[in-house]
Amino acid sequence: MNKCSLLVPAIFVLFGFAAPAAADPCEGPLPKQPGATFGGTIRYVGDGDSLCVGRTNRPEEWIEVRLADFNAPELHGSAGEAAKQTLTRIAFGRSVLCRAERGRSERVISFDRVIARCQIDGRSLGDAMRAAGVAEGGH
Repeated sequence: MNKCSLLVPAIFVLFGFAAPAAADPCEGPLPKQPGATFGGTIRYVGDGDSLCVGRTNRPEEWIEVRLADFNAPELHGSAGEAAKQTLTRIAFGRSVLCRAERGRSERVISFDRVIARCQIDGRSLGDAMRAAGVAEGGH
């Protein structure tokens, strides 16, 4: 048996059976136009600047949001985990009103999330995160 015939099955085992990455539960259709407004309850917090908004308990109706006005540290570090915990404390389970807008790339949707500015009781979530002392620093 040559080395190549052993290598192909090994690669298949390594990559073919790799466990899928944990995915967020948000499956609802995303607003595609800047200025579109939507609201509901914050049902899920993915990290310090990503969350799901839904009017029902059905994930297939939840809209995945990337906050337009806050750039959290990446989740894999301690600052990222602290940002997620803060956003959860500030927002999870609360009613929110969001407005889609264009990001730096001029797109409204980025990585399967709508870019939006969201408010709870008239206060921006980005402002609330900064007021809570969360440093910005993600991508």
